[in-house]
This record gives sequence, structure tokens and C-alpha cells, in this order.
Amino acid sequence: MEKYKEIERSIIKNCRKDIWSRFIKAIKEFELISNEDCIMVCISGGKDSFLLAKCIQELQRHGKIHFNAKYVVMDPGYKKVNRNLIEKNAKLLNVPIEIFESDIFDVANKLSSDRPCYMCARMRRGYLYNKAKELGCNKIALGHHFDDVIETTLLSMLYGAEIKTMMPKLHSDNFKGIELIRPLYFVKESSIISWKNRNKLKFIDCACKFTEKINSGQSGVSKRYEMKKLINNLRKINEDVDYNIYKALDNVNLNCILGMKKDGNYKSFLDEYN
Repeated sequence: MEKYKEIERSIIKNCRKDIWSRFIKAIKEFELISNEDCIMVCISGGKDSFLLAKCIQELQRHGKIHFNAKYVVMDPGYKKVNRNLIEKNAKLLNVPIEIFESDIFDVANKLSSDRPCYMCARMRRGYLYNKAKELGCNKIALGHHFDDVIETTLLSMLYGAEIKTMMPKLHSDNFKGIELIRPLYFVKESSIISWKNRNKLKFIDCACKFTEKINSGQSGVSKRYEMKKLINNLRKINEDVDYNIYKALDNVNLNCILGMKKDGNYKSFLDEYN
């Protein structure tokens, strides 16, 4: 059996409960994919996006939904060794990628060398929406997983002073008719790592200059890494803490909050108190 077929089989068989079933649950519960969709699957080169690509391929081959998928890699300025690894993994995993270039790493570092992540993320999104429009895609699939959702929630609370989360899907404000979806929404990062290790796969991390500084000890840890560490510590006290954080966002008691925003408009509990 070819290597890529073994890897595909591991998703359906060995990792069915923790990966495939959760992937399908998100697709169904949030109505992420419909018949005749044309989906641009974004591959950064990391474990999450390559797993997403394989899950989408499997759904396309054996699922009941009829849709088209295009597998796209945006090179934001990777070093040659990282670019080569992405191409090697795409070949190994039998994912037919299209690569296009950008200068995001250089621009983001020039504009914000100390904390380029926010700028980098915004610029990436713009490039990806433009590419999706060029390819005639109506949806963009990203590889964010369950841990990303919980970390984003805590980042918003502890550093942004607001309660909000990473949504499973959302419409683009600037690119009419294009929707962003996150099919790995319920898949935990630990499950993705287990899948990667089981198949002896090696992927790139973020691969930007800021991440390299952190890994080399030249810079402090990122805020997202702080949240990851915080959640791991909380799990030692309550193993269901991450699920409870997620569920809290699906169980908001509007009678017991001080205020809320909707479409930029703020409403205080005092507005209806009397």
C-alpha cells in the first residue's frame, strides 16, 4: 500500500473517533459544506492544514455532498528549506497543491517587528480572499482546530477585554459571496499530533522570523503560547475545562451580563432594567 493511502486509512480507521467523526460533526452541525460548493483549501504547510486537506479529499471521494476543492499554498516568504518541505509533504500525501507568492513576512516585520502576528494574519486573509475570487471559489477552508478556538476566546477576554470567539464560519465583509469555514473546529490539537506521530510525518511550524526568534530564545513567548500553557495548567485541575469554555459561549445568559455589542452598537443591562 502506498504511503498516502496508509495515511488516509489512519484518518478513517485509527483516528476515526478523535478526528474524522469530529470533522464530520462540524460539517453537519454548522452546515459548512453544501452541494456545488467550490472550496479553496488553504495549506500553510503545518500539520493542521495538511490534515484538513486529507479530510476534505476523503469527504469529496466518499461523502454524499458533491463539491469541488482546490488546494492552495500561499508562500509568504518561506525559507527554501521550508518551501521544499511543503512541496515534499504535498507529494507524499498526494495533495495537488497550487503555490502562489507574496511578501507578507517582510512587510509584516517592517510594520511591526516586535508583534507582527496580527498584521501578518490580516494580510494573509486579504491575499487568500483575492486568490479565492480569482479561482472562482465561494468558500475558503482554514485548518484552525478546537484548541485555537479556546485560545482565541481567552486572548479576547484577558487581553482584549471582551468576550468573543473564533467562529466556525463567517461571511467576508469585503469579498461578497465568499465564506470562510473551519472544518476542524471540534478536533483537538493533541489528536492531530497523534495522527502526525503515528504516520511519522514532519511539518513546518509558523516559519516566520518572529517565531524563529521565540524558538531561539531571542524573544519572549507569544500571547497565544501563553494561553496554550494556561489551558494546559487548567486541565490539570479540570480535564473538561476547554470544553466548558467552549460551551459557555453557546450558553450565554443575557440576564446576567453587564452589556453586549451587536453590529458595533452597545447595549447596557440598564437599558431594560426598569
